[in-house]
Amino acid sequence: MLTFAPRSRTHWALLAVVALVGLGWMALTRAPVEKTTAGPPPAPKQGFSAPDFTLQTLDGQQITLHALRGKVVVINFWATWCSPCKAEMPAMQQVYEAYRTQGLEILAITVERDTAAIEAFVQQYGLTFPILLDSETMAARQYQVHGTPTTFFVDRQGVIRWVVVGGPMSEGLLRSKVETLLKEAP
Repeated sequence: MLTFAPRSRTHWALLAVVALVGLGWMALTRAPVEKTTAGPPPAPKQGFSAPDFTLQTLDGQQITLHALRGKVVVINFWATWCSPCKAEMPAMQQVYEAYRTQGLEILAITVERDTAAIEAFVQQYGLTFPILLDSETMAARQYQVHGTPTTFFVDRQGVIRWVVVGGPMSEGLLRSKVETLLKEAP
């Protein structure tokens, strides 16, 4: 038959101290958990909140993605030398003109530094949506963009619903995705 010797108060006090130190160590070494009621955590993929950014427009204004919450946002990473980008820009302009008054915003982000080339491109294609400069590639890295064009469709709650890599996207595809998002309740 097994018998257990009674434990001393010192033994229990020592166990309590070890347990508290262990819990304290776990709390200190754990990665902080960001608590939010705004939906899923930010990640550059479908079903997650679109990572926030602030970039300057070609005409010197600042645009922050978070400030556009409540609108449907199409984020398009592009370049002036990109053939598919050139092919899809007229369709993007048509969709922008058709739906901007209904809550659509298109943000065209370029990592190029040659503002003269960017301005010439914008004029050539008659683009009226915001052209954002990401010459330090901050947003491109956040969104893990590896080629152009890459487009993210973001709903009114700031959640990425679709990602389209490559292109060019047709006007029909753009309209379909934008109309789906605009029909959803804000």
